[in-house]
Amino acid sequence: MATLETADGFRTVQPSAVSGDWRRTVYLAVTLAATELKVRFFDSALGYLWSLMRPLMMFGVLYLVFSEIIRVGDTIEFYPVVLLMGIVLYTFVAEATGDSVESMIKHESLLRRVAFPRLVIPLAVTVTAAFNLLMNLVVVFVFMALSDVQVRWSWLQLPVLIALLMALALGIALLLSVLYVRFRDVKPVWQVVLQAAFYTTPILYPVELVREQYPAAVTYVMSNPLAAINQQMRHAVLDPTAPTAAAAIGGTGRLLVPLAIVAGLFVAGLVCFVRMAPTIAEDL
Repeated sequence: MATLETADGFRTVQPSAVSGDWRRTVYLAVTLAATELKVRFFDSALGYLWSLMRPLMMFGVLYLVFSEIIRVGDTIEFYPVVLLMGIVLYTFVAEATGDSVESMIKHESLLRRVAFPRLVIPLAVTVTAAFNLLMNLVVVFVFMALSDVQVRWSWLQLPVLIALLMALALGIALLLSVLYVRFRDVKPVWQVVLQAAFYTTPILYPVELVREQYPAAVTYVMSNPLAAINQQMRHAVLDPTAPTAAAAIGGTGRLLVPLAIVAGLFVAGLVCFVRMAPTIAEDL
């Protein structure tokens, strides 16, 4: 509930989870995201560069270990760029979903005092993470230019793959943002899931290695939407000789599994959010 002041005095209104005016919802989300970015970087000497430090530091350490010590990268074309691309995609999902967990509690005073579509809050978190993703992709393209990666028509798949990644992140963010208000175990559980997802997604190692050593597991590994998107990104943007996501999972038909998971998570997240978000201020 939210209490609003009108010409007739104060009245209590029931805020909605979503709004029929999607332009207003998007505008509010972008405004909130812009405010968050300003607050985050305003007093920082390096500003936005700190957002680049996390994926770049991960890249530096992991590249040293897996390329120079374990030598996994010897068999992968453009391994440094492949590794950085995977880290950037994973970082986006981790940031969008991880920051959404406590997003409702963080904006508790706003939820109690202002009637606005509750979808604005997790959407703003995803928009903030998406901005960081796009900036990080600029760094990836710089690495690609330095590595002489050739421009191809298959790069046109990039917007579609990014859209799928954002749908995946937003669906999970919607679920986590409302579930955490009632179940505080959600945060540590999700942190474990994210950690497991990083190592079970073919980011540090090629999916070809999984197919060679654990052929029975490759279908399950590639059923992870992040793994499928990352693999298709590698094929379409970096290395056309790398297997497509469909080839890696064992056929175009099986590729419907990760696509169905993305759609299922998005719909489930939206349905749960619509049902739980209007009364969420009462549970805080």
